[in-house]
Amino acid sequence: MKVTVDEDKCCGAGQCVLIAPEVFDQREDDGIVVLLEPEPGVDHAARVREAATVCPTAAIEVSEHG
Repeated sequence: MKVTVDEDKCCGAGQCVLIAPEVFDQREDDGIVVLLEPEPGVDHAARVREAATVCPTAAIEVSEHG
């Protein structure tokens, strides 16, 4: 699995951080997403997919081939 984020799309909602804090964080100054782990292990896969699904601006992209 490979994860990418589009900081320009991010609105700082923070749902990704709540769902998968091992993979996502937020910048302190504006709340924009920070990708901590671009290739998370299988133990985080379900939460990463959920974070991408609930992202209000679709700023998280998940590729199963990575």
